[in-house]
Formats: sequence, C-alpha cells, structure tokens
Amino acid sequence: MPKGRVMHEMSVAHGLLSILQDQAKAHGVARIARVRVKVGRLRGIDARQLRLAFEALAENGLADGAALDVEEIVAKARCRACGAVWQAPDYRFECPDCAAADSEILEGRELFIESFDAERPKSG
Repeated sequence: MPKGRVMHEMSVAHGLLSILQDQAKAHGVARIARVRVKVGRLRGIDARQLRLAFEALAENGLADGAALDVEEIVAKARCRACGAVWQAPDYRFECPDCAAADSEILEGRELFIESFDAERPKSG
C-alpha cells in the first residue's frame, strides 16, 4: 500500500478520534467500546487500513481496544436529463437509461460516525 494512501486513513482516523473525544467529554464518557462509521465509496478509504490506523491512534486513550465497524455506502446518482436514479458501484456516472453524461451524485461521499457504544465512569 502506498505511503500516501495510509496517511489518508490515518488522517481520517485522527479526525474520528477527535470527534469521539469531544463527545465523550461532553457526555461524561469514560471509555468507548465500539464505533460505527459510514463511509462512501467515493471517499477512497480502505476500511482495513482505517481500522488499523484507528487502532494505532486509539492506543492508551478512551477508545483503546474499541471495535471500529465500517459500513461502505455505494455511489448512487441521478441523471439530470431524464431523472433516472441508479447505483454506480463501478464509478460509471453515464445514465444507464438515456446515456447522458450529466449526473448528480446522491450518495457515496459520506463520512460520519453513525453511533458509538460508551461506558460512563462507575460511581462509588
């Protein structure tokens, strides 16, 4: 895997952990056990590399050992000429109905934390 490619996933993992730390602080969370993210295919993120980067950056922090579930969202487009909507798993954005090349991307660029499982500090 090229170095630049791994750096992309490291940057994304860093951003995810930053958001998680802010949310943990705001909600009194002591530890994060699982994180669910949605990633559009057009983002060009390798899920395996993202998990490895997340694991490395989370070490000794509140998400140390947390599972990272990555759901990939296939690209979906709408033809501006005829209105047809289709999935574009092969990154082809030519309309399958009328062959027009003018399409609007509806899905596939997402990158967000859908949810996370957290533990609050034990009272005692």
